[in-house]
Parts: sequence; C-alpha cells; structure tokens
Amino acid sequence: MSQAEALAAPRVKAVWTLGLLRSELSTTFRRWRTLALLAVLTGVPILIGVAVKIETSDGSTIGGGGPDGGGPAFIAQITNNGLFLVFTSLAATLPFFLPMAVGVIAGDAVAGEANAGTLRYLLVAPAGRTRLLLTKYATTMTFCVVATLVVAVSALVTGAVLFPLGDVVTISGTRIGFAEGLWRAFLIALVVAASLIGIAALGLFVSTLTNSGIAAMATTVGLLITVQILDQIPQLHAVQPYFFSHHWLSFADLMREPVYWDDLTKNLQLQALYAAVFGSAAWARFTAKDITA
Repeated sequence: MSQAEALAAPRVKAVWTLGLLRSELSTTFRRWRTLALLAVLTGVPILIGVAVKIETSDGSTIGGGGPDGGGPAFIAQITNNGLFLVFTSLAATLPFFLPMAVGVIAGDAVAGEANAGTLRYLLVAPAGRTRLLLTKYATTMTFCVVATLVVAVSALVTGAVLFPLGDVVTISGTRIGFAEGLWRAFLIALVVAASLIGIAALGLFVSTLTNSGIAAMATTVGLLITVQILDQIPQLHAVQPYFFSHHWLSFADLMREPVYWDDLTKNLQLQALYAAVFGSAAWARFTAKDITA
C-alpha cells in the first residue's frame, strides 16, 4: 500500500461508517415493527390522560403514589397541571414498555442480520466488525432517545389538550415556573433514555449469541421480566441495588427542590457499568464469531 493510500484509509473507513450509521438509522426507523412500537408508546400517555379525565369528570379525585404507594406522586397532580402527565407517563412506561421496545431493537441488531443473510455482506466493507457493532449500538441508543421523547411529547400534547398548564409544585412542596418545569421534564426524559443503556447493551450481547432475531428478542425481553420480578422479592434486597432496573424511577428526584442526586448518580453509574461489561462481552463474542450468514 502506498503512503497516499495509507493516509486515505482512515478517511474511507470514517466515511463508510457514517454512511452505515445513516443506513442503519433509516432501516430501523422505517421498519413496521419499529413504527408499531413507537405507536404503542405514543398511545400510552393518551390512554392515561383520557382515563384521568374520565375519572375526574364527575368531581372525584385521583389517588397518588409516593413512598408508601410504590411510585412517584405525579398522577394526583395531572388534573391541576397537564405537565404532570409527562412525568406519570414516563413512570408508567419505564418499568416495561420502554425497555421492552429497546430489547426488541437491540436483540434484533446482529441476530436479525444473520437471520436475513446480510451480516457477512456488511463485514466485507472496510469498517470492520468493531465499527459495525458500535454502529448497531449507536442505532439502538438513538432509538432509546427517540422512544423516550415520543412518550414525553405525546404526554405533553395530551396534557395540554385535556388539562390546564401552569406553575409546577415539586415533590418537596415548593413551586417553580412552567418554563422551569418544562426544562425539568426534558431533563427527566434524558435521564430515562440514559436508564436504558444497560438493557440496550445486554440485548446487543444476546444478539451476538444467536442467528435468530426472534430468539434474541425473546431472550432479552425474558431477562427484563425476570430481573423486574427478582427486584420485587424482599429476600434479595442485598443484590437488588445491582439490578439494572433498580434505580430506574430515581428520575423523580429531579422534581425535588433542591434536586436529590444520590440515586440519580447511582442509576447512571450502574447503567454505565452494564454498558461497559455487556458491551465488552458483545465485542469479544462478535469479533471472534464465525460468520456463516
């Protein structure tokens, strides 16, 4: 290889990687499966908003959660401020709907290509296995952000249509302006998206273990359900803080005044740990895997 070719090689790989990322994003978000998942996520805030509206139309009140109720005390505030529908919808979708959708996308990332017989053709290009795997993970993480924002925007629009908007009363009892509340809602959406990093890395690792996209998706969702069940068993309290889902609802601490950072930090650190461990495992498996399809 000449010196000019050697200097041009990294640029060729970078251009090809960007092209691959655009192609992956386009392919992923044009699939009917992806659109169906996003449609379901869009519908959840609408159903919650309509249910609350019907429930309170006769003057009755909605009971809220809290430390004793097993969840953030957001739903009781929806009728007073539609912005709380954003917080309630994220709290409702994070334990299952959002991670399930991410598990489907992550589980199909590599196994789906192998099942379709396109994986070995992708590896012929100059980017190599590592960049292909990173592209798959970046696509999955993009879906995490998009899916979370879909829930948040749907909830905000529904809340604005069905309920009044105004100043926000925090969990601590203090009052903040609507603009500040909207900013915190955006931050909460970002934290929720970041909370899905661990399940995304786990799903990608599972996807490298099989050539069946359906098997990888089912395994990832099955692991999600199993961890959620184990996180509710009191006898396992010693290991529960290490489950990727244990601190998911800590995003509610962004609605305190001042913000309580301890559990938020633990959640983000735990997600980074899962991403590092299972991302490394996925890389080790994928780079050594014999690609036959």
